[in-house]
Amino acid sequence: MKETKKRIIVGASGASGMPILIRCLKLIKEAPDYEAYLIMSNNAKKTLEQETQETAESLALLADEVISPKEIGAAPASGSFRTEGMLIVPCSMKTLAGIYGGYSENLILRAADVTLKEQRPLVLAARETPLSGIHLRNMYELSRLPGVHIIPPMMVFYHQPRDIEDMVYHIAAKLVEPFGIKAEKYRRWEGISL
Repeated sequence: MKETKKRIIVGASGASGMPILIRCLKLIKEAPDYEAYLIMSNNAKKTLEQETQETAESLALLADEVISPKEIGAAPASGSFRTEGMLIVPCSMKTLAGIYGGYSENLILRAADVTLKEQRPLVLAARETPLSGIHLRNMYELSRLPGVHIIPPMMVFYHQPRDIEDMVYHIAAKLVEPFGIKAEKYRRWEGISL
């Protein structure tokens, strides 16, 4: 009997941060027991081409399966489709508001809704700055639900990054960690010797 890999649904909305999406997909692909089901909005595809040298077609090679956000009846729309949870990177404030409001107008939002109701990990790389009171309220309310991780892609310097790629790798490693994926080059905070 063939052993099933652990599935992670990866949604991408149209906010800035596509290099982080690419690194997350690479980290999932490098993990032998995992597979990624990618759902990209049309705005995500436009942002991908603006921010990187990639296209939606080239990015699809990093995923095990690509599903259109219009396919509202696809497997991730049901709780009976077993997954380790869902990652949305980047997660626009529009998508975050849709999740908070239970507004499942596309497969990204429906899969997130299913992830919440099944109490599986839902990791949101919430992307916007500055944040309005509405954004903060939506994030706060979602953070109170079981399994929700709000992980904005913020820069850190304690690991002494040499370049932007080091920063991208660091945040991507944090985003996939709730699913049990350990990124090989992820440097944890070890404290300061006084």
